[in-house]
Amino acid sequence: MRLDRYLRNKLGNIPQSLIEKNLRSGKIKLNKKKTKSSIKVNTNDRIDLYNFNFQEKIIQKKIKFNPTNQIIKANEDLIIDDNENFIVLNKNSGISVQGGTKSKKNLIDIFSKSEIFKNTKPYSVHRLDKDTSGVFIMAKNRETAQLLTSLFRLRKVHKTYLAVCHGEIEEDSGEWNDDLVRYDNGKKIIEKAKTIFKVIDKNSNSSLVEMKPITGRKHQLRKQLFNIGHSIYGDKKYNSSFFTKGINKDLMLHSYQIRFMINEKKYTYRALLPDYFKKLLKTKRLNFVN
Repeated sequence: MRLDRYLRNKLGNIPQSLIEKNLRSGKIKLNKKKTKSSIKVNTNDRIDLYNFNFQEKIIQKKIKFNPTNQIIKANEDLIIDDNENFIVLNKNSGISVQGGTKSKKNLIDIFSKSEIFKNTKPYSVHRLDKDTSGVFIMAKNRETAQLLTSLFRLRKVHKTYLAVCHGEIEEDSGEWNDDLVRYDNGKKIIEKAKTIFKVIDKNSNSSLVEMKPITGRKHQLRKQLFNIGHSIYGDKKYNSSFFTKGINKDLMLHSYQIRFMINEKKYTYRALLPDYFKKLLKTKRLNFVN
């Protein structure tokens, strides 16, 4: 068998250019001698690799979710507003905004099959965690998508979240300023995070808190509440061991309101609380006027 073919059989789908380069530099040797990729390898031959690092990358293709008419209709029923440029809906918890490498239910694939987007396609203009419910916007055309994306980036979209968290938050209102840590391909990244908060109701067991994030870091609100020792009910990722018993199935974080302005026109959208959210408020004796 040819040397290059033998290497691929043993090590994975190595690019031919990489094999040639390492043969020329002497990082791959046959019987302790430099050689060519076309030479035939025989039984008892010895192949040495010097500082040859190769890891085969398996690229997974994103699989589109194919929704049933029932799923499409169920999500259309969640729409708060539908105009010529965008739709606003009260997103359910447990559904992703966009699809990933595994086939899973997501809003982009669902609404791409909806009559609402018959002559266009849905554009995602902001993030909302899979397990977070509430106000979510999708643009109907590229121009609106670019406009809304820039408004979010410039912090001209004002968002209000509600969360039910463990324990009694001491301060009734204030500001959280944190250095949040995340990792990108093993690299540690520290990001400034700022949120204005107000406790709406509380007792010795739980707190209902309103939060207005100024920055838009990944999992910002969940991390900040965890950092002060008051993790959100149902948060399986940012949750101290003290609160692991009787953890809720649903994450009690809701995108309650979004405000922004386009061409001097003010837009304000509110999303009603999910039933499971209202049920927990009642169970924990927390009051909220919707």
